[in-house]
Amino acid sequence: MTSARAWLPNLALAGFSLVLALGTAEAGLRLLAAGPERHEHPRRIANGKRTILLDAYPDDPHGELDVDLRDAATRERYRALGVRRVEEAARFTPFAVERRTNSRRFRGPEFAAKPADHARVAVIGDSFTEGMGAREDDAYPRATHLRLQREGAPVEVLNCGRRGYDLLEIRDLLGDALLLQPDVVVYGMVLNDAVRSPAFQARTKHLDDWILDRAAMERGDAPAAAEPARWRPRLFTFFAERLEAARVGRETAQWYRDMYAEPNAEGWRRSQALIVEMRDRVRAEGGSFAIALWPLLVGTDGAYPFAQTHETIRAFCAAMGIPFLDLLPAFAGRAPESLWVHPVDRHPNGTAHGLAADRLAPWVRELAATSGR
Repeated sequence: MTSARAWLPNLALAGFSLVLALGTAEAGLRLLAAGPERHEHPRRIANGKRTILLDAYPDDPHGELDVDLRDAATRERYRALGVRRVEEAARFTPFAVERRTNSRRFRGPEFAAKPADHARVAVIGDSFTEGMGAREDDAYPRATHLRLQREGAPVEVLNCGRRGYDLLEIRDLLGDALLLQPDVVVYGMVLNDAVRSPAFQARTKHLDDWILDRAAMERGDAPAAAEPARWRPRLFTFFAERLEAARVGRETAQWYRDMYAEPNAEGWRRSQALIVEMRDRVRAEGGSFAIALWPLLVGTDGAYPFAQTHETIRAFCAAMGIPFLDLLPAFAGRAPESLWVHPVDRHPNGTAHGLAADRLAPWVRELAATSGR
């Protein structure tokens, strides 16, 4: 009994110290407004035919967004062009880049007739290739073209990317690109392009695709959420959200790796068949088909989580006789956030597109020189 009484003051002191520490931590988090980073949801505003579109963001972290919707004359110019919701974007997401499409629905001005003294390279792909969030001249197909022109290489490179396309749609997109009579078709592949079997697709719930960080987005024009009925400790929320983010990150990494492995064996087989079909179609037209593989812009400054997946795709290309370029080395040692358009839009920014173009230019020049057309 005496021994128990001797411990009571120590236990009380320990309990008081714990409560004091937790209270201090809670007060500090509230004072600092600490919590998960949140950003205004990017907006995509366009005219009726979507021939003019603005990718609009709440701020400009890299100084690459060259349309300022805070300027009244700029807003009036886009309203005159039929772009809708300009005022809404100006209020919440005033920093933007413009995307214009030609009559073939590809980014940029109308394509001229194929020059007799130049090889023509068509780059097909999704939003990475189109250059979502990047200026037209910064998008890597155009940036590669400009590098080759400065070198005096007789090669033109056309941007035939369309945002939102997966591998099945890119296979169909190839038909539009072939109308341009390219000597070389480069497929700018991204890891989320692969076909996914129905069973594998069912696993996509609660995953972060590491391209658009939807969990960190909020809308300033959304109806205000009801106040929670009970007070919730911010300290609990702080750690719970970080644990949840770590869990989602692990599961997402595994999901991407599994997309090219046994759990998605059916989808990966279908993906390979589609790529071979594209290769054969280009060859039947007398051209060459190649793949440039983009990494996801995570872990580029350390242990990249999908290196083995890149090797799986490389091995497949080697077996099928498809020229292959891995763009991952172009970003080695660079902080991922320095390569993103925005913290909530992890498409490659102008810097990342430029690094890719530096690696692509000599490879594309060699492909064009050895094309069978």
